[in-house]
Amino acid sequence: MAPVLETKYVFTITARIADVISAGDIGTGVRRIIPIIGGEVKGEGISGKVLPLGADFQIIRPNELIELEAKYAFETDDGAVVYVENKGMRFGPVELLQKLKRGEPVDPKLIYFRTVPRFETGHAKYRWLMENIFVGSAARHADRVVIDVHQVL
Repeated sequence: MAPVLETKYVFTITARIADVISAGDIGTGVRRIIPIIGGEVKGEGISGKVLPLGADFQIIRPNELIELEAKYAFETDDGAVVYVENKGMRFGPVELLQKLKRGEPVDPKLIYFRTVPRFETGHAKYRWLMENIFVGSAARHADRVVIDVHQVL
């Protein structure tokens, strides 16, 4: 029997987003930039606010596979600033992805949206964020992205 990889839920990042900015078709897909304008972080032992800076940089491939790379930061309630680099992908039925692009609601269970967030901070209490691997299960809504972050044990 193959070994099982275990994870533990640690917190949720809700990143509020502004309107999509498109750089158009760059030959390998459509480049989009989605500004991150705020939000919150909530979990056991960690809570705070997503800072209104950074963005999600995406390429929508011709088959509608979306490659994502978000760079932003959050500040915990006790004053630690945590930088986030979150790479991932979103994929699903073309008609549902097109609804999402138009800002229409889609059941998140019908879209595969996974990420690998990396964190950086100089605050001793949150060094564990830099000493572990995390995976995220995410959902895109019209005005926000919700990422449930899990620590790989």
